[in-house]
Amino acid sequence: VQLVESGGGLVQAGGSLRLSCAASGSTFDDYAVGWFRQAPGKDHEGVSCISTFDGSTYYADSVKGRFTISTDGAKNTVYLQMNGLKPEDTAIYYCAAAFYKGSVAGGFPLAIYSVDSGSWGQGTRVTVSS
Repeated sequence: VQLVESGGGLVQAGGSLRLSCAASGSTFDDYAVGWFRQAPGKDHEGVSCISTFDGSTYYADSVKGRFTISTDGAKNTVYLQMNGLKPEDTAIYYCAAAFYKGSVAGGFPLAIYSVDSGSWGQGTRVTVSS
C-alpha cells in the first residue's frame, strides 16, 4: 500500500492540526497504521498507532491526552488530530503501515518496521511556534 500524508503546517503553541494518511492502491483493512516523527537532531519517535483489525490504539506518553488517532469508516484514511500543540511537537511526521491482525495497545508492531512488510510515507512538516 502506498501512503500519502497531508495536513502539516505552521501553528502557534496551543493550536491544533489534523494530519491525514491516505491509502493509495488499497485500504487499511486489517492494518496497523502509525505516526512517527523526527525532530531536527533527534531520533524517530513513535507517536501513535491504530489497529484497524480490532480498533485498539497506542499513544506515546508525550502526546497522551492531546493527540487522537482515528480512521474513517471505509478504512481509506487514518487521521491524527493534534490539539494543545507545543513547540516540542515540531517535527516531520511520517505515516507508516503494515498488514497486521492484532492489537497495538502495547505499542507498535514489529511489522511496521520491517522493510518487507512496512510501508512509509514521505512525511509532512509540522512547525509549532512559541
